[in-house]
Amino acid sequence: MDESKLVSGKEAVSAQILEQSEEAKYQDISHQFGFIRKVKGDGNCFYRALCFRLVETLMHNGSSMKRVKDKLIRSHEDLLTAGFDESEFKELLSTFLSVLDQLEADDREGALLGFFNDQATSDSMVKYLRLLTSAHLQNHADFFQHFVEAPNLKAYCTQEVEAMAMECDHVEILALSEALDTSLCIISMDSSDGQLVYHAIPEGSECSIYLLYKTSHYDILYKHREH
Repeated sequence: MDESKLVSGKEAVSAQILEQSEEAKYQDISHQFGFIRKVKGDGNCFYRALCFRLVETLMHNGSSMKRVKDKLIRSHEDLLTAGFDESEFKELLSTFLSVLDQLEADDREGALLGFFNDQATSDSMVKYLRLLTSAHLQNHADFFQHFVEAPNLKAYCTQEVEAMAMECDHVEILALSEALDTSLCIISMDSSDGQLVYHAIPEGSECSIYLLYKTSHYDILYKHREH
């Protein structure tokens, strides 16, 4: 991947197999998935990968685009409820919605990659998802506080969730999935038995977004039938 890029173009999964020692796992991936899209490993890769793939799936689906836009607009209230000041997120949300508006008008992959490889725009969207994740965790503290190791949930959110370049844990992934009402599947290579591990979030859901996880890093996968 070009190190200057935050999100790459698609590459054939088969091209990855020759570079890896874990041949069996990559063979399994290549049977299910035709393409991979690399995401820069800067501590924000989960949020950027999920955001890119979610927006990409919305571009050719008007009803889903409207649903997610409406959810983002309503999320303004969720952040206020969690105690964020509007000045902390208003511009970030505006950028996010502006990108969605522009991609409705120009739904080419080049336009999408342009937004996500512009550092300021891309990071604004990532930062908003981080704040949304934090808000969801705090607004549902009765459930989530049992899953974080910190003096309290607020401290955890400030230090681990809201700060850029902080790698995420399963609890953040579940919270963001719930906040966006979006299902995803994480395919992990980090098992010692030679098998891939599949995590559907929420559990048992039908997934439209597939992320490959290896050594604390996330990239985007595409089924053979997907483009």
